[in-house]
Amino acid sequence: ADAAAAAAAPGSGGDGRQDGGRGEPKTLWGSSEPRPPAAGPGQPSPQQRTETLGFYESDRGRKKKRSLSDLSLLRFISAELTRGYFLEHNEAKYTERRERVYTCMRIPKELEKLMFFGIFLCLDAFLYVFTLLPLRVFLAMFRFITLPCYGLRDRRLLQPAQVCDMLKGVILVICYFMMHYVDYSMMYHLIRGQSVIKLYIIYNMLEVADRLISSFGQDILDALYWTATEPKERKRAHIGVIPHFFMAVLYVFLHAILIMVQATTLNVAFNSHNKSLLTIMMSNNFVEIKGSVFKKFEKNNLFQMSNSDIKERFTNYVLLLIVCLRNMEQFSWNPDHFWVLFPDVCMVVASEIAVDIVKHAFITKFNDITADVYSEYRASLAFDLVSSRQKNAYTDYSDSVSRRMGFIPLPLAVLLIRVVTSSIKVQGVLAYVCVVLFYCGLISLKVLNSIVLLGKSCQYVKEAKMEEKLFNPVPTATPGKPAGKQQGTFKSTQGISTDENGSTSVTNQPVHQKENMPSLLVTSNSDQFLTTPDGEEKDISQDSSELKHRSAKKDLLEIDRFTICGNRID
Repeated sequence: ADAAAAAAAPGSGGDGRQDGGRGEPKTLWGSSEPRPPAAGPGQPSPQQRTETLGFYESDRGRKKKRSLSDLSLLRFISAELTRGYFLEHNEAKYTERRERVYTCMRIPKELEKLMFFGIFLCLDAFLYVFTLLPLRVFLAMFRFITLPCYGLRDRRLLQPAQVCDMLKGVILVICYFMMHYVDYSMMYHLIRGQSVIKLYIIYNMLEVADRLISSFGQDILDALYWTATEPKERKRAHIGVIPHFFMAVLYVFLHAILIMVQATTLNVAFNSHNKSLLTIMMSNNFVEIKGSVFKKFEKNNLFQMSNSDIKERFTNYVLLLIVCLRNMEQFSWNPDHFWVLFPDVCMVVASEIAVDIVKHAFITKFNDITADVYSEYRASLAFDLVSSRQKNAYTDYSDSVSRRMGFIPLPLAVLLIRVVTSSIKVQGVLAYVCVVLFYCGLISLKVLNSIVLLGKSCQYVKEAKMEEKLFNPVPTATPGKPAGKQQGTFKSTQGISTDENGSTSVTNQPVHQKENMPSLLVTSNSDQFLTTPDGEEKDISQDSSELKHRSAKKDLLEIDRFTICGNRID
């Protein structure tokens, strides 16, 4: 009776509610918890809840305990062993990853194709200094001497190309005699007396200095050539050539000394007993990976770095040749000593190739660049060669290589001539006959290399569909004004001709224009068309926004200067 009265006490509402009828039910422990919501219309009841992760959700209100079999370790292990997944649900992602792997596998082949072609381009420009340049200087001198016999038919005493050849020859001879005052033996022993760490720092400083002085040196030579050949109204204006000439001589001499110090440091590393210095110098190449791989690269920046790698690899080959000549001279040209040096030479070359492959593979991977871009780079270099063979070309091919890759052959040629003449003694008639035969062999190698390169270049240009750029050259824009729409069509009678078999050859060039017509020289359009064009170009002067876009793109594609690190990001 007391319990019933307590249940029917005021405030309880007669329905089990308390605390003023607020509807908070008592739990087993006397605490209040919210009542689970009732199942609405169309919703499953708590007893009909679905299975989640292999367990049935328990109703907290009913306080149903979980079964011990649902929490067993064996069931968890069984689920881990038998669960599956479907890769086709993310097909695009995995296809992209597979293409990246294929690209990395193609990089060594495509990169070495570009390197092989570029090294032979550098070799062609380097052999030009030893073979054809002396002959061209001789012909220019012969024309200058015999000019009074033929009369002054032209205002120019010499053609611009002949003036440039004469300047190159004079600079080469002056710097060669200046190099005789530099003692190679004293430099070798001075460097050998330094500690390993000092030599490592010196070698790194020399590499940076070589890039800096190369970027400024080509500008000095270009300034000299233009100052000597530009039209002048007064004879007094010719005096300006003298300071430019002395600056060019000083540059070539200092650059030759810098390369000599590099070769001497490498020679000390080869002759060290424990080879520790050589190992440290080789490990320096792998530091280059850290400095370049984790940077953002566009196609044009990668082309810039590829040209720098070509130049660096060819320079290293010449330095190794100088080291072998100096060592063979010290051992009286004993062939057994060459096989002692051969493993170290192979190790240096292999490390250089491995570093280039790893560097380019990861750069293309991180920047989503395909391996086909290297064929476009090769076509751009081939276009430089083909355009420089025309009669109205604006520059010599060796100068074009210098501007494109930063490879300046004059200082390296001066050093090699100095080392060869000091290492090999020419005595007797038979020795001079051997020298003449060797020179004829160099000329034959140069001609054969040029013919093969020209044929390959025409093939690459044709494959890249850049032939029309030779037939329709872009006119040279006035300084300070953007290049507008071309006023006329550059008519040519013969250019790159294709025979019945499909082979391409370079024949005669466009006809000479009248004097009153604007000069439309065949410029190196590979600066503007660095990569293979995917479609026809639109008119530049359609609207102002498109003009701004194309002018910015043109600035990025003009990669005819050797930058400091070879991978500048604009």
